[in-house]
Amino acid sequence: MILAIDQGTSGTTCLVVDEELEVRGRGYVAVGARYPQPGWVEQDPEELWTSVLGAAEAALTEARLGARDLTAIGITNQRETTILWERASGRPVHDAIVWQDRRTAERCRELPAELIRARTGLVPDPYFSATKLEWLLARPERPQGELAFGTVDSWLVWKLTGGRVHATDVTNAARTMLFDISRLAWDDELLALFGVDASLLPEVVATSGVAGEAELLGAAVPVASLVGDQQAALYGQGCFEPRDAKPTYGTGSFVLVNVGRDPAPAPPGLLKTVAAVAAGHDVQYAVEGSVLTSGAVVRWLRDGIGIVGEIDEVERLAVEAGSTGGVVFVPALAGLGSPYWDPDARGLVTGLTAGTTRAHLARATLEGIAHQVADVLEAHPDGVAFLRADGGASRNAFLMQFQADILERPVEVVAETESTAIGAAALAGLAVGVWPSPDAFAALVRRGPSYEPSMAHDEVARRRAEWRLAIDRTRSRDLRGQIPGPVRTG
Repeated sequence: MILAIDQGTSGTTCLVVDEELEVRGRGYVAVGARYPQPGWVEQDPEELWTSVLGAAEAALTEARLGARDLTAIGITNQRETTILWERASGRPVHDAIVWQDRRTAERCRELPAELIRARTGLVPDPYFSATKLEWLLARPERPQGELAFGTVDSWLVWKLTGGRVHATDVTNAARTMLFDISRLAWDDELLALFGVDASLLPEVVATSGVAGEAELLGAAVPVASLVGDQQAALYGQGCFEPRDAKPTYGTGSFVLVNVGRDPAPAPPGLLKTVAAVAAGHDVQYAVEGSVLTSGAVVRWLRDGIGIVGEIDEVERLAVEAGSTGGVVFVPALAGLGSPYWDPDARGLVTGLTAGTTRAHLARATLEGIAHQVADVLEAHPDGVAFLRADGGASRNAFLMQFQADILERPVEVVAETESTAIGAAALAGLAVGVWPSPDAFAALVRRGPSYEPSMAHDEVARRRAEWRLAIDRTRSRDLRGQIPGPVRTG
């Protein structure tokens, strides 16, 4: 039995998974967020921790097991979210700064884009951890040697081990903008650039391998995997081979393409990142496209402007509408990620008339999510072998069908949409011998519905042209009309 902990932006999910990949128990605890200023997003690190305890207990209760029955724990987490805490007391010195936060956009314009891309595979953007950490370090009146930095995985391992282990894995380190993905080591030049002392940093460990022993609900259990959520979803879908690809539809949408051991730079507008490193094995890389606002915009329809009462209502309205009525919605509520990298872009709705209804806007919202994923895949010149979707919104049949239509290729959905948690379980199980090889695990992954494209090519071309026009209007004035890709400004 493996406990998979998936600490996400909107909540924590825990699954108890057996050796046949059957989910024996589930637990979920929602977590809140704070928005102190426009574009700022923060969370309480202690709430993230207590949500893990609550979700783990609920999953074990449903499975009718105790923590002593567990073989291992796998942890996957929202990436880039940045936490700084006191080593002596374990108390956070500030709320966690969430990956969506845009407060350091101005600082990112000053950064050496070519150096950062060459060392880290990333582009200078507030999305990543380094400028968040730099902002936090400008505030505490404590020596850096008394503090510890980590992404959410590091924070949870620290709490689970009572402060005995300060670690992160290569997939999370690769998202900090401080880590050389070729040497698999913290980069001294980047640490100096952001004023970060090496004493702050966690030890970097393998993605699949025992990082330490946790004390969970009265039992000692090995932590056998640490992995960023999108890399976890890649393996949870069984995408172990080059050109295997997956889009995850969550708070944002993230498309990863496995490129194996290929160290070549990513295509323009996309990111190169570490897919995984298993103890004693070679590194695997992935090319990633990051859409910053996806499922979050559907929640905004409910919580922000109140045009729906329940999330499921959006799909029903989209189907009833029959069309968008000419409305195009670019949901850039937190700027634009891949392939544009424009932190100053803002959401835009075009084509409104007196006849526009909430159903038209609901449909345009879902279509906008699919268009953003299509932008990412179009930027990948080598294409993909197959596309497997997961995440909460992959249960939306209208969205998946429109995604297949706009891509003009089939989209397969996995039966278990919690692929991030399944991926964490896979990597933990491989580390402790539950499965002898990735192939043995991949054979157990169950497939769900497959969506075949049905839209005429001319109609696809027309829709994509409308979308590109709306994107150009969305982008910040200085960047309009530029070719999509990693943008260096300032």
